[in-house]
Formats: sequence, structure tokens, C-alpha cells
Amino acid sequence: MKKKAVVLLSGGVDSSTTLAIAKDLGFEVYALSFDYGQRNNVELKSAGEMAKAIGVKEHRIFDIDLRTIGASALTGDLSVYDKKKRDGNVPATYVPARNTIFLSIALAWIETLGGKDIFIGVNVVDYSGYPDCRPEYITAFENLSKLATASGAVRIHAPLLHMSKAEIIKKGMSLGVDYSKTWSCYAPDTEVFACGRCESCRIRMEAFGKAGLSDPASYKAVFRESCLVKKQKL
Repeated sequence: MKKKAVVLLSGGVDSSTTLAIAKDLGFEVYALSFDYGQRNNVELKSAGEMAKAIGVKEHRIFDIDLRTIGASALTGDLSVYDKKKRDGNVPATYVPARNTIFLSIALAWIETLGGKDIFIGVNVVDYSGYPDCRPEYITAFENLSKLATASGAVRIHAPLLHMSKAEIIKKGMSLGVDYSKTWSCYAPDTEVFACGRCESCRIRMEAFGKAGLSDPASYKAVFRESCLVKKQKL
């Protein structure tokens, strides 16, 4: 019988690659996504497409409105383009305690499933500086699970933790991940075009370039034209 694993799936590059890794390792995969009031909730459509494409036992979308907490550009009126850092030198797009909330729900689900494994696509190389993406945080939550559940500790897998974004993309490509189905943009105007200006878009574009691959995401035409002009001037 296959071991069961819950994988946190946002629909972005990292979580989709993590999903593929868990499946490749032979786990029976249960994907967990969140509709938490994020302005970029188009990512949930991508999460559904990735769950179907990679193949999961079940995909659940959990409803929890973090807009009531606020203090984040992803759930409030702050601009995602604000470069000012908050206390602790974290960006405006940091959502307070988001991974702790998500992992707690994943912990509850994996316990009811009788499994011992949770996968999360956090990364400390090409990332925005979120405190809940650090290795010590993952270790701390794993230790917490020893006391928080009736069934004992679970394993928190973070296979992308020390990989560059380009390495992550190459790994995903080797596993057949279709990145055209993923979504990274923090400030989409539509369900089709990414803004191309937010930090997440820029990290993504740079990573595909470093990997020697073409980014399959669709960006606003205005941004593409401005890039073309700059390139012609070089």
C-alpha cells in the first residue's frame, strides 16, 4: 500500500514542482489549496489544473478568509509593488502566519488520512524573504507535530528548500510538469495575463531565463513591448 501525503498546492511553480516530486516518490497524493481572500485567486484555477495533470487522489480547496487579519498586500489594499520592507525586513506581500495556518490544516488532514507526510514548496534561495520559508521554521513545525497530534510526529518535506528557482524549473521539466498551467503573478488584471512587474513575476522570468527555457506565462502586452524596446537599445 502506498504511503499517503498531503501536498500544499498554490498552483505556482514551486508547489506544482513539489507535487510532481511527491508523486514521483511513490506517494498517494492529496493536494490542499486555500481560498484565503488572496487578490491573485486565479492561482486556484491553476492549482486545479495541476492537480488533474499530475494526478492526485483528491484535491481540496479550503476556505479561510485572511482578509480579516489584513496587513498584507495579497489580502488587503497595500500595493504589491511597494518596495518598503515591514518589521523584520519582510516585504508587503508577506501574509502573517500563512504557512503556519496552512500547515496546521494539512496536519489535521494527514492525521485523519492515517498518513505521516506533508510536502510544502518553500525555498530560501530565490524567494522574497518570508520568515515562514526558513529551514528552522520547517524543523520547528515538524517538532510541533509531535505534541500537536494523537498519532505523533509527521515528516514535513521541503524538497526545494535549497534549490535555485532555475534548478526547480529544471527538476519539474524532468518530471513532466507543464508550467504553462502554473500561475505566479501577485497582481493579475485578468485570468490570462500576468502583470510582469511584481516580484513574483520577475523572479519567475529570470529563473526561466537562467534555465535556458522560454517562460510559457502570458504577460501584459505593454510590458512585453517595453522589454523589446530596452533590448533593441542594448
